[in-house]
Amino acid sequence: MKATIYHNPRCSKSRATLALLTEAGADVSIVEYLKTPPTREELAALLTRANLTPRDALRTGEAEAKPLKSADDATILDAMAQHPILIERPIVETAKGVVIARPPERVHEVL
Repeated sequence: MKATIYHNPRCSKSRATLALLTEAGADVSIVEYLKTPPTREELAALLTRANLTPRDALRTGEAEAKPLKSADDATILDAMAQHPILIERPIVETAKGVVIARPPERVHEVL
């Protein structure tokens, strides 16, 4: 099975998810999203497939998230596209769907 992981190698949850994908025998494409961020449109499509709102996928602990506390989804999505550190990780996409793998075991939902 093919899988794409939007990955941050400095994140323990992201590394654990990548290990689970590898152990499951998935053909994994790794996107280091801080270096190669998804476009606004790509991010919107991922969130739609995951049945999530931009707020659901927002890393609220980041400094850049504070001004977004009362923002609408379009504004949050714009901010995530401009500042990919705001995107919760890891996101895993397969033919079966998209999940934010927190905890990492959630990846099994799309395998």
